[in-house]
Amino acid sequence: MRKPKVYFDGDADILYILTKKGSEEEFAEVAPGVNVELDKNKKVIGIEILNASRFLSPFVRKVHLKKA
Repeated sequence: MRKPKVYFDGDADILYILTKKGSEEEFAEVAPGVNVELDKNKKVIGIEILNASRFLSPFVRKVHLKKA
């Protein structure tokens, strides 16, 4: 399995995790602000996290504190 690619759009505050290439045909909201993107065969091609900085800030803070 390939490593997923991660992109952050700071203007839109969206974190994208791409698992494979393909065109999004539909998506499923799996939690508020977390969407799984699906191709035409209903295979996962990516994950989109809306309001990412707010959603991930507790995690980032914990990682930063562990390194200090």
